[in-house]
Parts: sequence; C-alpha cells; structure tokens
Amino acid sequence: MTYSVAVSGASGYAGGEILRILAAHPDVEIRTVTAHSNAGQPLIQHQPHLRSLAHLTLEQTTPEILAGHDIVFLALPHGQSGQYTDVLGDTPLVIDAGADHRLESVADWDRFYGGDFHDPWVYGVPELPLAGSKQRDRLVGATRIAAPGCNASTVSLSLAPGVAAGVIDPSDIVTVLAVGPSGAGKSLKTNLLASEVLGTANPYAVGGTHRHIPEIRQALAAARPSTGSGTASTDAADQGIRISFTPVLVPMSRGILATSTAPITPGATDDEIRAAWEAAYGDETFVQLLPAGEFPRTADVLGANTALMGLAVDRAANRVVVVTAVDNLVKGTAGAAVQSMNIALGLAEGTALTVNGVAP
Repeated sequence: MTYSVAVSGASGYAGGEILRILAAHPDVEIRTVTAHSNAGQPLIQHQPHLRSLAHLTLEQTTPEILAGHDIVFLALPHGQSGQYTDVLGDTPLVIDAGADHRLESVADWDRFYGGDFHDPWVYGVPELPLAGSKQRDRLVGATRIAAPGCNASTVSLSLAPGVAAGVIDPSDIVTVLAVGPSGAGKSLKTNLLASEVLGTANPYAVGGTHRHIPEIRQALAAARPSTGSGTASTDAADQGIRISFTPVLVPMSRGILATSTAPITPGATDDEIRAAWEAAYGDETFVQLLPAGEFPRTADVLGANTALMGLAVDRAANRVVVVTAVDNLVKGTAGAAVQSMNIALGLAEGTALTVNGVAP
C-alpha cells in the first residue's frame, strides 16, 4: 500500500527535512506541500536541495487542502497546529512537529507557551524508556503523534535510563546544550544572522525559561518507577523532577551536543550505572551508547537519525555525566517523526532512515 502525504510548513527547515526523508520512503507518495507566505511558489525555490520534488508547488495551508490524505505532517510554529488538528478528524494519521500536542499539563502550557491548550498526543520518541516499557509500545497503531522538541528528546534520552533504573536522582539535574540555529526555524531574526552567530557562543532562555523544560520533566517522570501506589505518576512535580537547563547557540547550522549530569543514587555502583544505559539502548538501532571513555561529536550524526551517547561516572562530584549528540533536524525532529510514523503504520521502523552521518 502507498500512503498519500501532505506536509505543511514545507518551506521551513523542519518541513524540508521531513520531505527529504520521505522522498526516499518506498511506501509514501508526497502529494501536497503547503505554506503560508510562500504559497503559490515552487517548492524548489525554498528547498533547492530537494531536486526529486521539483515538480511540487506550495499550496496555501488550509484544512480543505490538508484533508483527504492518508498522512498529514504539520511543521508549523508553536501554537499554530491546533487550528488544523481540530478539523482533521477524518485523517487516518496526523503527526505534529510543533509543541501543540506534547504537554499533558495545562499549567505548564500556560506558563511556557500560552494560548489555547490542546489534548496531548502519543509522544514520538520510540526509544524513550518508560517505567517497565518503551515509548515505542504506545506508538503502535497510533493515529495522532506529537513529534518531540529536539532539545527535550536529547536530554530525555540521555537521562531516562538512569531514572528508570533508579541509579540517578532526578531532583538535581543540570544540563547545558550547544545547539545550532536551525533549531529556531527559518524565520528572519536578528540574533540568528550569520554576523551575529559566527565566531561566538550565545546563551539564551537562561534561568528555567526554555519551553522544552516541562517536556523533559514529563518524559522523565514517565520513566520513574512506581513508588508504591501501583502506577507510576506522570506528574513531574509529584515525581520530584527538577532540572537546570541552559542552551547555548553555537556557530554550526545543525546539531545538539547535550552534557547532562545528575547525582548518583546512594549505593549505586559504577557497573550498575553503566548497565542501566546498556540495558536501555543495547538493542536499539538509532540510539547508541559508545564504549567507556568515548564521547560523541555532532559531526558524527550530521544527516543521520542517530543519537550517539557517552557516559562517565564522576565519583569526585558524585554525579553521572551523559554527553549526547544528535542532528536536531533529523533525530531531533523529522527523523523521529518518520520513525514514529513507520511504527504506527506497522512498517519496518528504519524505513527511509539512516544511522550513517555525512563527513567531513
């Protein structure tokens, strides 16, 4: 069976990356691409690297144009997807690459985003450890999927194994991320101009203000085992998930390098700590733990749907240190969306996705 696909926000970075991956997918037909201000223009004018899709013209993003497809991808700015998802009830599968359907807490949405709250959808990070399972299980047969925030999924994948195994204390997480400006989207902003980015590193959203913080706390709360009530709470406040999160904009177009640390649980041994990550990701294709003493570079995951992870135990500070590299546009967004689509439809999970990066 071939599935018809529409991609909204197709002139942007996330939309373009979804299209790049889907162009090599044997089970889909990219039938419709849409935009707002760029509607009416050839797709190739805005995505000149997508030569195989040069025949497509950007149409206006409307419910009527998006309807009638088997799969709709929404790659729109945060707060804009809901107006379309509310009226796409007949579409068999909708995947939102924005934040509109990620959060379970109305209070968190109001604090970090604002505007209308929309019901949470199945979170599109298949490898994410949960209390006793993986997020992959929830994606099987899903009809509504919320693709992750790139920073959020990187940090969550980094620390969830330790939270699930009880070898780290999630009440004192500290994470610092070097991130490329493509994660901020394609719209023109002064702070993202080359003259402002090249030759410098710029912290932003400092002091607990970044919008991905509640998404991380929600994911780690879901990983934490039950404390005796019989079910594991997904309320991050109930679970004592606290995180200091500091992103730093660096002069590379793509990539995230996240350095995350958390206190070691009393009594946890070095072997038990490493075993937690090995058990979580030892059989995974797209999340790989490097050998002891090795740490990833963002260059090694460029263009790949791969998260590479290095783990260290700092006994002097009594903390676990996890360094994770991803391509924010692939594993961080579009790759995760397509991987989740494959699972939901019962296709081979890795279809159209690669573990191989591009070098040099």
